[in-house]
Amino acid sequence: MKSQNTVNLVMAEHLEQRHSLLLSALGEGVYGIDQDGLGTFVNKAAEEILGWSEQEVLGKPLHDLHHHTRMDGSHYPREECPIYAALTDGEIHQVADEIFWHANGKAIPVEYTSTPIIEDDAITGAVVVFRDVTDQRAMEAEREASLAEITHLKDLLEQERDYLRDEIRAVGEQEGHRGIIGSSEALRRTLAQIDAVAATPMTVLVQGESGVGKEGIARVIHEKSQRADEPLVKVNCASIPAELFESEFFGHVKGAFTGAHQDRVGRLQLADGGTLFLDEIGEIPLGLQSKLLRALQEQEFERVGEDVTRHVDVRVVAATNRDLTEEVKAGRFREDLYYRLSVFPIEVPPLRERKEDIGPLALHFLDNAITELGREPINMTQRQLEGLKSHDWPGNVRELKNVIERAVILSPGQRLKLDAAFGRTGEVADDSEAVLDFRTEAEFRELEKRNLILALEAAGWKISGEGGVAELMGLKPSTVAYRMKQFGIERSG
Repeated sequence: MKSQNTVNLVMAEHLEQRHSLLLSALGEGVYGIDQDGLGTFVNKAAEEILGWSEQEVLGKPLHDLHHHTRMDGSHYPREECPIYAALTDGEIHQVADEIFWHANGKAIPVEYTSTPIIEDDAITGAVVVFRDVTDQRAMEAEREASLAEITHLKDLLEQERDYLRDEIRAVGEQEGHRGIIGSSEALRRTLAQIDAVAATPMTVLVQGESGVGKEGIARVIHEKSQRADEPLVKVNCASIPAELFESEFFGHVKGAFTGAHQDRVGRLQLADGGTLFLDEIGEIPLGLQSKLLRALQEQEFERVGEDVTRHVDVRVVAATNRDLTEEVKAGRFREDLYYRLSVFPIEVPPLRERKEDIGPLALHFLDNAITELGREPINMTQRQLEGLKSHDWPGNVRELKNVIERAVILSPGQRLKLDAAFGRTGEVADDSEAVLDFRTEAEFRELEKRNLILALEAAGWKISGEGGVAELMGLKPSTVAYRMKQFGIERSG
């Protein structure tokens, strides 16, 4: 055996002498082993990559040193090694992802090829060519991290897109787009409060019965604030299951809980720089109120499943139809959270306390419904308007909107069927007998004139622009001006 080793070393020296210049020029590490796995030659690149000098490895089990002995002292079984496999099966073995160990114990990621040396039909050894792929792996890891970040940002953008799409749809459904129509004394008091607080950073608590238009108030506060160019993000507290509260508000990371298949941005982060509208704030379970209080006070939070504290700059507008002072007394709402939210309370009056706004609202909803359903113009009579004013409206503006929309759907011709929309006869005068009758031209013109005057008063005699008569009636400003001149209508005083 010793004699054979000597022969192999002589052959290796002869091979290295013949190809020394080539081996030295290669950037890849190259070394040879004999049939027993002992080192026969090593080029300069192999010495530099592995840290073993040629004198230390010639005639030594080089491969065992850098591949089979791990840092923890364990050994890689020789029979599982592709390099040694070349000595037995005579095949070329290529490995794209492996670790070689440096003489100082450092792990080096490599790609290598083990090629058998065959002489006289006998396997006499193998040549191993390997390459340090540390930089390549680092670039791949950086590329994967960048791709993951791009994917993450894409997910965030998609979530924001979906949220904003819902918000845009909600805006389209808002009464009067900005949510407020009317000029009653009760409503003017509310608008004065909005004007006073909108430009400040103060937290606002909007209170009022269901359907009075609290979200519309919150939207106007945001639009009149210095944050108008930033997002207004709505959270319906009543619709969030307790187990998803933190995820909805603060977000979560992938794998934080069953079903968390990807990172999610919470509403608090979506509202960063803008306004967070907490609708139905009184519905948040008592046990979760402290977490919300801390986030609002400190303007910071952690996503579910993540230890990183994130900071935000959010203005809060909350809304409720509950009496929170009574909820506090009953122990169903935290007192500290109540005082945190009610820095500036705004009370939105119910529709029954702003009767003069019912006409303009009804005409606005009628015009919207006709447009949305693609119907021909439908007339509402003065008697019907008076009937609407006499109704108590427990559902407030929302109920009025629903009634008008149902009436349009149930009206086959050009006359509005309000009784059918209320679901029972006599609830609102419907002028049903007039359907079989007709009006003289003079009567019709007088009705048209009264309707125009009503709209002018509702709009504060503003002709064009947002909230003007043209917008309320669905006419061009020039048409409104022409009809005013035609009817001889002038603003008194």
